[in-house]
Amino acid sequence: MAVHSKHPASAPPEPPVRENTGHLMLRGWCIFVLFMSLSGTAWVNAFGQTAATVITIAGGVLSAVLWIVLRPPVQWRRLPWFVVAYVAWATLSLTWSAWPGTTALTLLLLWITTLQALFIGSVLTWRELVRAAASALKWVLALSFVFELWVWVFIRGPIMPGWIIEKADDPIEYWSRGNLFEWDKRIQGIMGNANLLAPVALLAIIVFGIRLASGAPRRTFLWIWIGLSAFLFVRAGSATAYLTAAAVVVVLVTVLLMRTATKPGERTKYYVAYVVVGLGGLVALWLTRDLIFSSLGRSADLTGREGIWEEVLARTGERPWTGWGFATPWVTADPAFDIRIIDHGQLVMQAHNMWVDVSMQLGIIGVVLLALLYLAFVWRAWFFAIDRPRWDLRADRPYSPLTLLPTLVGAILLVQGLAESSPLLLWGWLFLVMLGSKIKQSPHVGVGPAEETAAIERGEAVARDEPGGREPGTTAATADRRPWASGRGA
Repeated sequence: MAVHSKHPASAPPEPPVRENTGHLMLRGWCIFVLFMSLSGTAWVNAFGQTAATVITIAGGVLSAVLWIVLRPPVQWRRLPWFVVAYVAWATLSLTWSAWPGTTALTLLLLWITTLQALFIGSVLTWRELVRAAASALKWVLALSFVFELWVWVFIRGPIMPGWIIEKADDPIEYWSRGNLFEWDKRIQGIMGNANLLAPVALLAIIVFGIRLASGAPRRTFLWIWIGLSAFLFVRAGSATAYLTAAAVVVVLVTVLLMRTATKPGERTKYYVAYVVVGLGGLVALWLTRDLIFSSLGRSADLTGREGIWEEVLARTGERPWTGWGFATPWVTADPAFDIRIIDHGQLVMQAHNMWVDVSMQLGIIGVVLLALLYLAFVWRAWFFAIDRPRWDLRADRPYSPLTLLPTLVGAILLVQGLAESSPLLLWGWLFLVMLGSKIKQSPHVGVGPAEETAAIERGEAVARDEPGGREPGTTAATADRRPWASGRGA
């Protein structure tokens, strides 16, 4: 019996090009690196300080070896030079540091995190980077929920770091308090800290939302992951994270409005409205801080943070220009590290404000370098999000949802940095450097060394000639029908 095909004999159908095993393994390694940075103190809580240090150093060495072997194309003139300047100044502080042991140890963490960020940005395309971040966030959120559920079901009470079951003098010492389904209490996830879990859950909502807007497959599962992220975000109960989420919403709405502009000068009214809303919100927050923070179960002084800032700034005043030496995070176990601030009966491990922290460590010069770094990042991320991708005469290319990620991450880090020092290390620093360098190397989704190499390996046309920024299977026409992708509506 004859079998008829709708395909012409001259052009038989071909299976889609599949990624080679080596690249799949490389992307898997990048997911693991992102997971390590996002999970933060979970490694210390589960395996101890020594094991966590060995894993971190080994990970940095492996990425360095992979970078040398793979030699991904990098435009060296477009490196994030403000990052280089900040890291160089932090390294130079070793010569005058009052606590050289702490400085040397924390510098190693800074170098490794910076290396990992540059490595991931150089070997993954924009689309691969967002997919890798989504995968790492899934692991963090799933393990956090499973861990809290395990403690609630089997331990039926709090548990200490190192899997030790005993009572602590203060609940802040617990890894998990075993209150997953006690709705009036906070949960801490695998990090052992609700203030670390909440921003990661917020980041997950953003990343999964971008994946949805990009037309990613398995959309039902993405909605489930968003639901889990929202559950953990709310249960973490971080007042700072709630304010951060509000700032993210304002930035997102403004970006989408900016994308609707079709005439020169049309964005001016949105910029004015953005400034008015931003300044008005800050004034309202300051005037009503007692009411807001009391409703969130916090004191008006940000749970003792103002007292911490005063003591740290007093130390800054003794060495205003160069600071006392890099120490991110604080290593209070070092006898030479003589900053001993007690808050709520506990020894403080950070200044709870990244600008105050840097002023104490690296002085005014360090604050200026960090400010320039953030200014450059926010500037590039903003226009990366609101400008249509354009590298030739064509001016009608659709927007990509992927371009929203850097500016929304910038909003998280800037607001979080007002009450925490966490943006200076782990995933905060990694994402800042990774996304900042990626924008410089690949200023458009689908354009740049890593993007073009990936296209060539798949046997496709170089991305600079394509609309770019779409998930496989999404056409330019369908992208144009989505306001968040096309820029034709908010």
